[in-house]
Amino acid sequence: MATLVLGVVGSSIGMGFGGAILGLSGAAIGGLIGSTVGSVIDSWIISSLAPTQRIEGARLESLRITSSTEGAVIPRLYGRMRIGGNIVWATDFREETRTTTQRGGGKGGGGGKVRTTEYLYYASFAVALYEGPITGIGRIWADGKPLDLSGITMRWYSGDEAQAPDPFIAAKMGAANTPAYRGTAYVVFEDLPLGDFGNRIPQLSFEVFRPLADPDTAEGLTRAVTMIPASGEFTYATQAIRKTTGGAFGGTSGGTTSAENLNALPDTTDMVVALDRLQAMASAIESVSLVVA
Repeated sequence: MATLVLGVVGSSIGMGFGGAILGLSGAAIGGLIGSTVGSVIDSWIISSLAPTQRIEGARLESLRITSSTEGAVIPRLYGRMRIGGNIVWATDFREETRTTTQRGGGKGGGGGKVRTTEYLYYASFAVALYEGPITGIGRIWADGKPLDLSGITMRWYSGDEAQAPDPFIAAKMGAANTPAYRGTAYVVFEDLPLGDFGNRIPQLSFEVFRPLADPDTAEGLTRAVTMIPASGEFTYATQAIRKTTGGAFGGTSGGTTSAENLNALPDTTDMVVALDRLQAMASAIESVSLVVA
């Protein structure tokens, strides 16, 4: 509507000036300017009046968690083993919404707006593993795939008879109502993002270390070892070493960066992982001899 009105008004004003520019009369020039301004106003009006489209992602109605069995047997193991656990405590899921608004792609910027709402879910829970005490936890798998712990808040308790209650559980349940699960090794996840697992707690399995307590065993008698890496230029490095290949003129621009010594865990060097697991399995070791080529 504004296009027609301002086009007529522009023609009338242009006729008052008379003359011609580039073969166009004043009326034609005025009408052209009026129509252009009018089309911009029309687009703004249409965009303002057009209904906003709303798109909502999938929403979780109830928390689906890994089965938790009442009265389940607490496993006992020696050495190193991969095994699942039993959920002994969990909170209700925490829902977080994220809304983004985009302008529609109609002609002239019209067509209304598109508002998209996503629902993100987080769960906090505790998983009982074994009869303690254990000496360490190695790799963790979620739905059969290695779980990247970077950015995830996780704590594990060895299961000795003096361990204190978890502070997060105590904050939720109250200190007087929070068990310390003494004698049971367990893991606590705090606000684990569920988006990568179909908005559910994944099937978790853990690599657990528990050497024999008898000091006359090989683990208890060993005091020193010799570390001989299989291969690798940076196997003894305690900081991450990365290389870039395919960059322009040998530089890093446009290249692919990969880690040289982060093979066991995504955020810990192979050297540190090896020493941690050695200490978890043979805590009596006092020295390590390194073979250097």
